[in-house]
Amino acid sequence: MKIAEENSSGKSEITMDDVKNLMEKKDEIEEQIKAYYDVLEDQGVGVEGPLVDEEGFPRADVNLYQIRAARHNISCLQNDHKAIMAEIEEALHLLHAREKAKREQDEAEAQDEAMEQQITLPPPFARVDAVTQGSPACGAGLRVGDEVIEFGSVNTGNFQNLQNIASVVQHSEGKPLRVTVIRDGQKAQMSLTPQRWSGRGLLGCNIVPIH
Repeated sequence: MKIAEENSSGKSEITMDDVKNLMEKKDEIEEQIKAYYDVLEDQGVGVEGPLVDEEGFPRADVNLYQIRAARHNISCLQNDHKAIMAEIEEALHLLHAREKAKREQDEAEAQDEAMEQQITLPPPFARVDAVTQGSPACGAGLRVGDEVIEFGSVNTGNFQNLQNIASVVQHSEGKPLRVTVIRDGQKAQMSLTPQRWSGRGLLGCNIVPIH
């Protein structure tokens, strides 16, 4: 089959446009077949009607040449129709197979990326379990459930207890701190500036250690 040969040799990649073109050709063939059937119907003989009279002579009441040509063309066109239907089926099969392969590849790549992310991310040492509306923490973008892997100079490697974070906050009033969290399995960074606000403390959030 032409499509398979082109595809396997890498010369052509089947597209939906190719399928549309094949469908248009199929419609054209069907119209031509119908036109030739109309010719036979006009002559009153159909595809199988006899072309000789009872005495075995060619019928004089019909156009023999036109009938023979129509019957021959119908036969050829039906073969063409069968071939193009096979081409359409094969093209659709190739398209579906390629879509499936692409989808599986995308899923595999996304899975690999997620695994790499998990491998490279350090384990969190604390979790945000409350954020007050209108607070510095809220303004910085901290959310409940964020898992902290870096809070200013405190990180997974040197964290001992919450006093470490409290100390950094007290010494950084009015200065932006880099805070890195894990959110929905992805790393997110933000700048948080401890400062006085209408609520308690300098942050407006509650952080608990992860043991």
